[in-house]
Amino acid sequence: MIFSEYAYVRPEFESYKSNAQKAINHIKHAKEADEAVSGVIEMTRFMSELSQQGEIAYIRHSIDTQDSFYEEEINYWDEYSPLYEEVNNDYYRAVLESPYRDELTAVLPEQYFKMAEYKLKIFSPQVIQLLQKENELSSQYNKLIASAKIEFDGKTLNLSQLGPYQQSTDRSVRKAAAEAAFGFFEANEATIDDIYDQLVKVRDQIAKKLGFKDFVELGYIRMERYDYDREMVQVYRQQILNEVVPVTNKLYQRQAKRIGVDDLKYYDLSLEFVNGNATPKGDPAYIMEMGRQMYQELSAETGHFIDYMYDHDLLDLETKEGKSSGGYCTFIPGYDSPFIFANFNGTSADIDVLTHEAGHAFQVFQSRWIKQHELVFPTSESAEIHSMSMEFFTYPWMELFFKEETEKYKFSHLSGALQLLPYGVLADHYQHEVYEKPEITPAERKATWRKLEKMYNPHKNYDENSFLDQGTLWYRQGHIFDTPFYYIDYTLAQVLAFQFWKRAIVDKDPEAWSDYLAICDIGGTESFLEIVKRANLKSPFEEGSLTDVVRAIDETLSAIDDLNL
Repeated sequence: MIFSEYAYVRPEFESYKSNAQKAINHIKHAKEADEAVSGVIEMTRFMSELSQQGEIAYIRHSIDTQDSFYEEEINYWDEYSPLYEEVNNDYYRAVLESPYRDELTAVLPEQYFKMAEYKLKIFSPQVIQLLQKENELSSQYNKLIASAKIEFDGKTLNLSQLGPYQQSTDRSVRKAAAEAAFGFFEANEATIDDIYDQLVKVRDQIAKKLGFKDFVELGYIRMERYDYDREMVQVYRQQILNEVVPVTNKLYQRQAKRIGVDDLKYYDLSLEFVNGNATPKGDPAYIMEMGRQMYQELSAETGHFIDYMYDHDLLDLETKEGKSSGGYCTFIPGYDSPFIFANFNGTSADIDVLTHEAGHAFQVFQSRWIKQHELVFPTSESAEIHSMSMEFFTYPWMELFFKEETEKYKFSHLSGALQLLPYGVLADHYQHEVYEKPEITPAERKATWRKLEKMYNPHKNYDENSFLDQGTLWYRQGHIFDTPFYYIDYTLAQVLAFQFWKRAIVDKDPEAWSDYLAICDIGGTESFLEIVKRANLKSPFEEGSLTDVVRAIDETLSAIDDLNL
């Protein structure tokens, strides 16, 4: 069965609620352990089926946001998700209060109990309407971004399709393309400001109604951060500022020299080589063919995985009109199927997404033995270890895609990964400022972004674009709207992926892949720092965890740069 044949049936809420309540009562009123275990098994099945339908609707809507049927389904899920959450929370409460908790560990991983505690902390019936409003606003933002139709080069393009033009070796073209892309955001400035202003205020209300000091506190619990708090993140951000920003500044200075400009502007940043960036040497069909070969050769496990993905048509990679922007991987319970969504645009990002999202998909494929859909993925910062590390484990196969430009690609990829760290902590720091002071105006938020941008990304030069100079670059970052506080997870995982890069690529450590497989197999049954330990990596919060890898990256990039590619 291929993905288009996967059945979608909108759940009927009252029916779900009735069936779930029966299973929950089995747990609450169990006279013996077997009865409680039976209720858990039954509820696990109900929740898996519910998640399955929600994921199918989400995927099909993101593939075509103009499909009126799935647009209505997304509206349904926006409205009813909090109601289903209320029912499921009754189940979590029953599990935590059961006198047979020890016996329930036979069917529930220990991590499940921690997760259940956090689920109960972030929900109350009194915030249902606010949660519905939050969902509605997030959908408004995503639909707005997907609606972009930009006239450029005699064509009507979306934001993703402008990407190749922004990497043009002709400076006037990349400037015009950048202006066209950000022109879309400028034209929608008032709308985006209004959506985000409402999101901030709604989230603050939710947090206060639930008894939290602010949304930062609630946001950390939503993200299931069991091992660390905002103070540890603040110290980590300072490490990035001290150890990484000086190195990335040096990279930008070398980039200006390499592409022949005296003053690196914001529209120059996407071009890394005067003769052009590395690009895939084939169309999407070729990339797909080479991707299959790569994963078949990488290991027996990845070979089995990629055959499953291709044979079941579980990838949608090409850009189309009405398609949502960005890329993601999700998991469809019941079918035991990962799904990869992306927007190919003919740049090296096509290969990045094939390795990054396939890293997520491989992990959940390895973890599909877990019956509880909530734990198939680990928490987000752990999940990003798998995706970002896969980008490095596939380095030996990059010649399949880039041929004579392979070294150029590796330079761009490795330097871009390092440059992500300051930007990622900037996005995180910004959100802390916003949610700690929810009363500030949209204009003050933008000024806050620009102030922090000058700290973490001092190379950004917007003297030819007053719109960006006021602090609006974050408009394009969907995570800030959809999943607050997610973005720093990329950076935490990147630090760990760098360690895998050093072990596997630089040091040729044969145990690196074994350690990677080990953390793919356990899914979300362990917390972030437990997963870090199992992988034999250093915690990003540990002093000095950045020093060795940043030095190795700096040396590697300098050596490639000296080749004058």
